Amino acid sequence: MLKVKDTLRATVNLSFDGRVFKTYHGPNAAERFENEVRVLKHLEAHGCPFVPRLLEADRDKLRIVTTNCGGRVEQLDDKRRLELFAELEKYGVRHDDPDVRNVTYRFSDGRFCMIDFEFATILPGAGSKPTNSPALKWSGWTDIGRVRKNNEDAFLGLRFDAHEIHRLGKFGQASTATHDFTFAVCDGMGGAKAGEFASQIAVEKITSLLPRAFQQTATGMQAGFQDILTELYTQIHRALVYLGGSYDECHGMQTTMSLCWFTPGWMYFGHVGDSRIYHLPKGKNTIKQLTEDDTHVGWLLRNGQINEYQARTHPRRNVLQKALGGTNQFVDPQVGAVNYEKGDLFLICSDGLTEGLYDHYTVDLLRDTAKHQDAAAAKSLVEAAVRNDGRDNSTAVVVQIL
Repeated sequence: MLKVKDTLRATVNLSFDGRVFKTYHGPNAAERFENEVRVLKHLEAHGCPFVPRLLEADRDKLRIVTTNCGGRVEQLDDKRRLELFAELEKYGVRHDDPDVRNVTYRFSDGRFCMIDFEFATILPGAGSKPTNSPALKWSGWTDIGRVRKNNEDAFLGLRFDAHEIHRLGKFGQASTATHDFTFAVCDGMGGAKAGEFASQIAVEKITSLLPRAFQQTATGMQAGFQDILTELYTQIHRALVYLGGSYDECHGMQTTMSLCWFTPGWMYFGHVGDSRIYHLPKGKNTIKQLTEDDTHVGWLLRNGQINEYQARTHPRRNVLQKALGGTNQFVDPQVGAVNYEKGDLFLICSDGLTEGLYDHYTVDLLRDTAKHQDAAAAKSLVEAAVRNDGRDNSTAVVVQIL
């Protein structure tokens, strides 16, 4: 670890994975420790996006572990400095040491942040109810379709922090103030029930692997969400390859995987295969496909060599060039990030859904369910896809920002 501060009041070390370790000593060390823990918890509950996130608090060692909020600022205009500390008070906290040494700059999103809250006050009447964090409303649904004998699709919803994890139901609503959320859709492939096993194994691996990354990220970006998601996909790929080579019933098992990880203000995504992630911004009538299909037909469509109708009717539209497991030697997932706002909609779906719905019809259904606050948005999409096509399993997860 790198020592970045050593004074009479505290020692601060920066670990190589981006976490900050602060140990209190000197006069009133225990009181200062308790105060900073209390203030950081309050700011997290209120969704303040420009302060460190508390990961651990060890009362015996008088040590906290937080996320990194960037590098210290050497010079700052007084007017701008006062504006920054005034903005903090909107979240119910007054920094009692409003000096430039307690301001950092976070290069990942280009904003100033506040640190060192051992001398800070939670303002009277601030309360504990979050006021600024966006909420998510989600729904998930899957259908075997009208032709297949088993459902090789799987979907997942998780709520987690550094200490606990909860599997989500098919429908729900919650704030992002104190937890991160992950939603994923997997479409398995393989002989017998190998495809079904592959998609289920993938979602179970997400449950066990991704929450560990919470301690490495507050808003994800500055801690390297690309590395976190790439490692997640690599671990799942290795597990599927191992099982496929060890058990006859798992031979040839593969799966697609499209995943969305929601933190306050940002959605980070990973993708392999031809399942898809869509983003429908507030007030827009055009839906944007965030992911790229790992197929030759997808490549032809992206490069303007065929149109949407030709892509839908192409005889090799379902032939994958990349998937998790199987005989694929390496995994190179597509990863990205999207800044969202209230009113935005996200859709994660298997190719069985997109086979049955054109983009404009998908937009109409999404807008209609959002307008009426329908909890069964995903079910409406899947049922429409099965009616229109139904040759494949169809799965959708819809997330609305409230």
